[in-house]
Amino acid sequence: MPTDASIETDTLPDPPAPDLPGVRRVALPDRDDSRALAIASDYQPAGDQPQAIAELVDGVRRGERNQVLLGVTGSGKTFTMAHVIQEVQRPAVILAPNKTLAAQLYGEMKGFFPENAVEYFVSYYDYYQPEAYVPRTDTYIEKESSINEQIDRMRHSATRALLERRDVVIVASVSCIYGIGDVESYYGMAFPIAVGDRVDRDALLKRLVELQYKRNDIAFARGTFRVRGDVIELFPAHYEDRAWHISLFGDEVESIDEFDPLTGERFAGLNKVRVFANSHYVTPKPTLVQAIHEIKRDLKAQLDLFTREGKLLEAQRLEQRTQFDIEMIEATGSCAGIENYSRYLTGRKPGEPPPTLFEYLPEDALLFCDESHVMIPQLNGMYRGDFQRKSTLADFGFRLPACVDNRPLKFEEWNAMRPQTTYVSATPGNWELERTGGVFVEQVVRPTGLIDPLVIIRPTASQVDDLLAECREVNAKGQRVLVTTLTKKMAEALTEYMTESGLKVRYLHSDIETLERIEIIRDLRLGTFDILVGINLLREGLDIPECGLVAILDADKEGYLRSRTSLIQTIGRAARNLDGRAILYADTITDSLRAAIDETNRRREKQQAYNAAHGITPISIKKSIADILESVYERGDRVQVSAGVAEEGAPFTGKSLADTIAGLEQRMRSAAADLEFEEAARLRDEIRRLEAAELELPGSVSDPSTAGGLLPMRARGGTHRANVEERGGPSGRGGSAGGGSARPKRAKDPGGAKTAARRYAGRKRK
Repeated sequence: MPTDASIETDTLPDPPAPDLPGVRRVALPDRDDSRALAIASDYQPAGDQPQAIAELVDGVRRGERNQVLLGVTGSGKTFTMAHVIQEVQRPAVILAPNKTLAAQLYGEMKGFFPENAVEYFVSYYDYYQPEAYVPRTDTYIEKESSINEQIDRMRHSATRALLERRDVVIVASVSCIYGIGDVESYYGMAFPIAVGDRVDRDALLKRLVELQYKRNDIAFARGTFRVRGDVIELFPAHYEDRAWHISLFGDEVESIDEFDPLTGERFAGLNKVRVFANSHYVTPKPTLVQAIHEIKRDLKAQLDLFTREGKLLEAQRLEQRTQFDIEMIEATGSCAGIENYSRYLTGRKPGEPPPTLFEYLPEDALLFCDESHVMIPQLNGMYRGDFQRKSTLADFGFRLPACVDNRPLKFEEWNAMRPQTTYVSATPGNWELERTGGVFVEQVVRPTGLIDPLVIIRPTASQVDDLLAECREVNAKGQRVLVTTLTKKMAEALTEYMTESGLKVRYLHSDIETLERIEIIRDLRLGTFDILVGINLLREGLDIPECGLVAILDADKEGYLRSRTSLIQTIGRAARNLDGRAILYADTITDSLRAAIDETNRRREKQQAYNAAHGITPISIKKSIADILESVYERGDRVQVSAGVAEEGAPFTGKSLADTIAGLEQRMRSAAADLEFEEAARLRDEIRRLEAAELELPGSVSDPSTAGGLLPMRARGGTHRANVEERGGPSGRGGSAGGGSARPKRAKDPGGAKTAARRYAGRKRK
């Protein structure tokens, strides 16, 4: 029975019973259940999927609160979750550990349930610098943020769907445990409008303002309304390209139409609509008056405390800031940083959990924790860091002490509030398995017939030289290599040494920006380079079909980077290739190493037995790997970066090539202006390839020796000196214009060592 001695989960507290004091269970209205959750797919469950679906559905119907799905990469866990949701016909929430995987899951679920409400609920900040104070340097950092309007709209759409219908699937990140406003106020202040209703026009406009909609008769945008005589046009907070045209005849609602706010085209006539607030923090007027009274009372008490303690500066600071906020709330119903007063606005007691997305869920909802071995520790860690920062703000007079109650849920509170839960992972942690008594549902056999990579153990004495030989052999087959080291310096030194040895290699670690990581992964798939060296980023969510070899250096160094979970996840990166292998360099077999090897071999044996029983062999499906990897079973289990290359051998000559480049430049600038930086980077690289083709340089479209063409990587300076192109290009970097076999210019070595190999070996011995 697999168990995971993961560092993150060892320190988690044993949660209390679900009746934790202070946890609210809000009674919500009946939802529309006229639409059934129905999958639209040309595929049927295969491999281990039918059995896993049946066992999970049976557990849900028997009322089991905790279940574990152990599913290997590529086994179609997303497809399994979708079928479980369809079978039980209940609203569901799927938690993902980051926005990237959440977006991938959202796209998959949207494809599976095209006629149902599949919603996306993640943090709506493009950029967020939280308010903080550093006492040591007397530095106050003001809150600074940039809200993504599209994600804000999707959050409104998610909460509205949860309150109005039952055929709902929400894909969320850890943002769902942060406060969003009280569900009772949010739903209670919403109001219906139906054709034939008698309403006072001025009273209707006043109610829209109370819901924080703004009147704007010129710039009609989401969250605004405009008035033209007896016609009111409202742009709801949850719509992107639809608005409502409400026509009055005297005091009677004559018609309600849905229309395109840009073109004015009418889509449909509606009999009834429900208007939800433009903010999750909307508060009724009586509650607002009571909240202001409580804020003033707590302000007086805190000022008295600071005065008695001789903290006159803190007292003056707190009085000025809070009085300004009170005046803004009295005048407009809101203020900057109003979330810090959420305890007063929601009527909660000190220490009670804040209102979150979980209070919007019906009692019979389902919860899926994807990549649970990462998700559970993440949920556990959110509260502690937030509490430390806000406590400092309160101690030094920047906020009232009540600001600490605007917080994420504690782990115990989340555990008490969550509905029936299924933990999904290839390496479930101890905490999840303890909840189920060690019992789990297994999904090891892939519908595609692909098997886990072969694991090979080799000594560390000559690991670098052995790795070079293996890389050349794998690269000769047109495949890629992933290498993991223990430190950033090791990754950089190894990259430099392999570059000097004539290999095309780059590294990937946390110092490299997120967008540049995406560029690097795309370039690896393109063939711009063949080897990627990393530390801990070559794990969940990174699946490269071209990867034929995963090499783990110093695999016997017990610790987080070489734990059972890390080893299994890293080995799994080669599971998409029929020729995939994993070479682990180790002199001793540690407990984690033995557990990872045994688990991988167990899975291989089961997969091979299934293939033999059903007549599936790797050779027979080798040519179909590209199609298999695009199948509905596997796309949801990974983030696959599109290669995005131009058509090979396209007949670009003379004016047509110049026109093509000019068109691409225009598209690149448009993409950058729309903040689509990944698309802009891809177009930039296309332009460089085509320019190289015009000059007939190596790496161009017409040069068959370089698959994917020339995508020069900008040098970042400092210790990133090794992450530069091996070959020359339009910039003349790295040799003559003809390319040839010119040896790349060696980067300066601040350490003064003769070779990077000796530097790497020296660090290893230390």
